[in-house]
Amino acid sequence: MKILVINNMLEQKHFDQIKSAAGQVGAQVFFYKNEAEIPEDNYDADIIYGFAPSIVKTSRTLKWLCVPWAGVDSIMAPDYFANENCLLTNSAGAYGVSIAEHMIAVSLVMMRRLDEFMAETKNGQWLSPRPQKSLKDCRITVLGTGDIGTTFSSRARAFEPAALIGVCRSGKSSSRVYDKVLPVSELDSILPETDLLAMSLPATPETKGIISRERMALLPQGAYIVNVGRGSAIDEDALADNLENEHLAGAALDVFQTEPLPAGHKLWKTKNLLITPHVAGNMTLPYTKDKNVQMFIEDLKNFVQGKTLHYLVDRKLGY
Repeated sequence: MKILVINNMLEQKHFDQIKSAAGQVGAQVFFYKNEAEIPEDNYDADIIYGFAPSIVKTSRTLKWLCVPWAGVDSIMAPDYFANENCLLTNSAGAYGVSIAEHMIAVSLVMMRRLDEFMAETKNGQWLSPRPQKSLKDCRITVLGTGDIGTTFSSRARAFEPAALIGVCRSGKSSSRVYDKVLPVSELDSILPETDLLAMSLPATPETKGIISRERMALLPQGAYIVNVGRGSAIDEDALADNLENEHLAGAALDVFQTEPLPAGHKLWKTKNLLITPHVAGNMTLPYTKDKNVQMFIEDLKNFVQGKTLHYLVDRKLGY
């Protein structure tokens, strides 16, 4: 059995862990920083931990692709895999901590107006205090109650919000962190009672444009939006309009319909919008890298033993 690991963010300890796990199951393992380094002799790999489109699209012997990120919408096309029986797993579960911290951070920046203060002090200005808002007594709606949304909610709970409502496809969650969980069919009913809308949805046909112009109008005057899921979930033109006319007090986007966000795009200059370049997740935190590798090794053991992979993607659902 041959395993290819394609990742330029891992450390030596991670290489050692993967080598040890591969040795225990009698597999060869090869490490590469990127796809261009892979020789044709290794295009017959059984397992890829990372991403190599040229192999995925041509190899009929590839049995399992484990991508080190959560979103898999870009590889959901029906004929993307040369071997249609190739298993696909993702690393959803590794990024909750990193992205939840980002969500808390940008929420506080907006509500405490820290971006304004930092801009002014950089220009040598010492201005008087101004009205701010707080996560305490804030009515928070979390759209997407998977690992990211629920990890964010567990941290937001410490700020004593007035309400913490989860919204998801099923309307059910095993977590007790929420005051209640609603199905997406009831989203319109909770938006008027939402001060902060925190979004962490995958890209699926059902989530595309879910926060439309009409739904933004349902949010109360002065509400905030944070989106770390996929840019396709928000009507960007409507968001810009609602920020400019101050129906929304602020928004923080880490994801966009087109990435990188094109030069000259209206969002670059939209009032009260915090833009980060899809950096909420990624394998930048030590914890994220450790967890990511741990998850791969866990499923490697499952794969060798013929067990169901724990992080298997449901291709019908898209996550």
